[in-house]
Amino acid sequence: MSRRSRAALAAGATVAGAAAVRPVLDALVARAERRMNPVGEGDGSAVPAAASAVHDTLRVADLHADSLLWGRDLLQRGTRGAVDVPRMIEGNVALQVLSMAVKTPRGLNIERNDDSTDNVLPLALAKRWPPTTWRRLLPRVEYLAAQAHGFAERSHGAFRVVTSQADLAAYLAAREARGAMTAGLLSIEGAHALEGDPANVDVVADLGVRMISPAHFFDTEFGGSAHGVEQGGLTALGREMLGRMEARGVLLDVAHASARTIDDALEVATRPVIASHTGVRGMLDNARNLSDVHLDGIAASGGLVGIGFWPTACGGDDESSIARSIDYAVARIGPEHVALGSDWDGAVAVPFDAANTVRLTAALLGVGLDEATIRAVMGENVLRVLAATLPGG
Repeated sequence: MSRRSRAALAAGATVAGAAAVRPVLDALVARAERRMNPVGEGDGSAVPAAASAVHDTLRVADLHADSLLWGRDLLQRGTRGAVDVPRMIEGNVALQVLSMAVKTPRGLNIERNDDSTDNVLPLALAKRWPPTTWRRLLPRVEYLAAQAHGFAERSHGAFRVVTSQADLAAYLAAREARGAMTAGLLSIEGAHALEGDPANVDVVADLGVRMISPAHFFDTEFGGSAHGVEQGGLTALGREMLGRMEARGVLLDVAHASARTIDDALEVATRPVIASHTGVRGMLDNARNLSDVHLDGIAASGGLVGIGFWPTACGGDDESSIARSIDYAVARIGPEHVALGSDWDGAVAVPFDAANTVRLTAALLGVGLDEATIRAVMGENVLRVLAATLPGG
């Protein structure tokens, strides 16, 4: 046998071996997602007809889900996780912020983490992300953003990625006319994805990213994390990053930011500040949640506080716990500054998936919120802020 023939056989064996192992890796990722993203099924009771009637008139918008990370085809109704296009449409979700968390530490916790480990790399390898993503973070954003845009291209109009005021207006008009549509907006969870260079704000903005947080579970060159080692404030690079973000119509997200970073951001920001997914310390006092002072500051910026759906954020494991936290925030800062921040598919337990958001509408009615407040919190506040802050066209 010639050397060329032996090489061809070896290459063929490698391809066949890789093809054989792919189902195993996919099954491992699926098992991990089922374990890390559990979704409750409720107590089996029917949603009251009055709640369903209100919910059917809403335009639900949620500020944070990590669904892109897991490699599912979001155009297909899934059997795990919380978010995909069919379930968003079924649950009347008009817009979902799809976040990209491109590096997280092993053993992450809400008290103290460093950046020495990379828990996303095994997932990237198992899901066969391009080799450029294996050792760098910005290519991971490029890859995940391309996945989102690919879903939009293949959806036959059922899913759009919104990047501008004109996009948003056109999408909402089309949704009003034809129904059975939903949309996503791209965000980055942790500015470590910018690889230390504020100029990369322009790179990710060109990809359609419209929200960035200075830090996720560890401190970055741009700002401290509430769960980092130093937990410092907004750095000089962070201030430059913020200036570039504001110039490009990219919103600042202070979810996971340290108290000092939030203070600094509120001092220098000239546009609304967002806490995309959080809880409130007035309901559950921990390092993950916002103080009343920070709630007040975000509201004063014209921004939004997205209330999370998981127990560390809302203090319980059902929709009533979420509703009580929303009620607290509404009473503190007014209904126009409160939104949903589910953290669907974010390695946390949630009581319902995107198809069952009507359960939260029912719970909000149950805590005594009026229909106008529910309409604002469930989505109109997000749509209003985006209509005012996204790039024009």
